[in-house]
Amino acid sequence: MAETFLVLASNSFSGASFTDYLLEKGCAVMGCSRSPEAHPAFLPYKWSARPGTFRFFQFDLNKDLDPLMDLIHAEKPVYVVNFAAQSMVAESWANPDHWFQTNVVSSVRFHERLRKCAFLKKYVHVTTPEVYGSTSGSIDETAPFNPSTPYAVSRAAADMSLRTFFAAYRFPVAFTRAANVFGPGQQLYRIIPRTILFIKLGRKLQLHGGGQSERSFIHVRDVADATARITRDGIPGEAYHISTNRVVSVRDLVRLICDRMKARFEDCVEVVGERLGKDSTYRLDSRKLRGQLGWKDQTSLEKGIDETIAWVERWLPELKQQPFDYVHKP
Repeated sequence: MAETFLVLASNSFSGASFTDYLLEKGCAVMGCSRSPEAHPAFLPYKWSARPGTFRFFQFDLNKDLDPLMDLIHAEKPVYVVNFAAQSMVAESWANPDHWFQTNVVSSVRFHERLRKCAFLKKYVHVTTPEVYGSTSGSIDETAPFNPSTPYAVSRAAADMSLRTFFAAYRFPVAFTRAANVFGPGQQLYRIIPRTILFIKLGRKLQLHGGGQSERSFIHVRDVADATARITRDGIPGEAYHISTNRVVSVRDLVRLICDRMKARFEDCVEVVGERLGKDSTYRLDSRKLRGQLGWKDQTSLEKGIDETIAWVERWLPELKQQPFDYVHKP
């Protein structure tokens, strides 16, 4: 019998891309999200035929824990990969309780039930470098937590809870913390697809703080490959950084997109104030993932931007009908 993967938040950008990666490898995948399956433009596994099998279930971690656990006990997936979270940073200041309800309370309830599933080989908790706060220099997975937003605090709390579950119960959890993920199929409020779409539509992009913050941008296919390696071969109790070694400012990123689309940077942006609590820099040391699991990034920033431009152009009529801004769901 083929090993079954359960992907929580299979509607999310990274979750849908990871699902597509698994299906391309011929895996059996169950996907769960709180909303019905998204528009096909945002679901790479719908873009072409895949040899694997996929079944979708609509469950909300906040409301549907019992039926979710009934599914898990019935199907006995050996790997559970959890992308589910309230994930917006700036918006977490408006309703911090919503972030804590999903990212801490409901997650801990889920973990308490899941830890009793003897058939589970690995639980992969997809978390974030936001737990470290703003950092200087390159940091590895032993860096102390210093979260600076409600979102980051909620993710750090869940991570710390899972550390205790590993120590007390040997719960087979591994953590992933990725740099800024991008690629075809990403939500339109994220910086790369938003920049591309606004250039296509002749709209100005708001550049918060002038785009001085620095980030590493990593292609979602490379993240999917890393996540699959961590799922199968990562050491329980360990965290793994997924990142390129290239760091760029958001300003230079937007300028690069403008150059590749033959647009003038000055015509495309409007400088506005910085977001509250925004961390200025992340430089993630990914040598552990590269050394232990043989992973390396394959897709350059330029190639990934070109792929995302092609995706926007392919789906432009449909994308123009989709929300351009983040829509909060409690």
